[in-house]
Order: sequence, then C-alpha cells, then structure tokens
Amino acid sequence: MRFSLLIALCCLHSLLCAADPVIGKWKLNVAKSTYTPGPAPKSQTRIYEEHSGGIRVTIKTVHADGQSRSVQHPLNYDGREHPVTGSSTADAIALEKIDEYTSEAVLKHASIVVGTNRRVVSKDGKTMTITYQGTDQRGRPVKNMAVYEKQ
Repeated sequence: MRFSLLIALCCLHSLLCAADPVIGKWKLNVAKSTYTPGPAPKSQTRIYEEHSGGIRVTIKTVHADGQSRSVQHPLNYDGREHPVTGSSTADAIALEKIDEYTSEAVLKHASIVVGTNRRVVSKDGKTMTITYQGTDQRGRPVKNMAVYEKQ
C-alpha cells in the first residue's frame, strides 16, 4: 500500500513538473502570419528558456524598416504583472495558463492595457500561434496572428 502511494505521488510530481511545451526556440513564419494594419516584421525569433526564477522569454525582432529590437520578460502564469524590458509598446505583462497548451496575456504601458494575446502551442509541439489584439502607439486598432515553428 505504501509503495503504491509512493509511486502514485512520484507520477503526479512528474506530471506537474513536466516541461512547458513552449520551452525552446521558435521562428516566425511570416508567410503564414497576418499583421493588421501591418507591416509584418522581416523576422522574429522567440526563445523560451528555463532559469532560476522560472522561464524567461527573449523576443528578437527585425522590423520591416530593418531596425532590430530585443524584448525580455519572465513567463509566470500567476496573473500578476511582471516587467517587460526592451519594448516601446509595453512595460508590463500578466499571464495566465488556460490549459497545458494555451495561455493568455494582458500587456500594459504606464498601467494602461495596450493589448491582449492568446498563445496556443499545437499538440504535437511543432507550431505556436499567438493572436494579439490591441492598439499601436498612435491609438489605432491592431490585430495580428503570428505563426511560429519550433526550431
């Protein structure tokens, strides 16, 4: 009986501690993505990596005008605001996990919500889609659907 309970607890611990399917390097497939009003970036790579405080996200973008930007933030699914560095549009992000493959985020700048996104990793772990709705720096509505492939 004790042995069975110990095995059950170990299995449960393994399931709870399983790696987030988002961990890894993801490359934007510009052809499969849509950016309204646009323009789409030339390229973007998202790197999700485990570190001592949890998961850290680094987003490296080459914009349509050729300018590069690197944005970082922690990936904590606690619904609390965490700092975003390197972004001109958001300085805080609050994430919540919906299920094993899906999360939602609220992005803020100066305590004002500037957008929301929904991230879905495919069940096979090969693609990730991020749907973003918000406003740009001029206050215009933005609706983007970015499709990424795992590298």
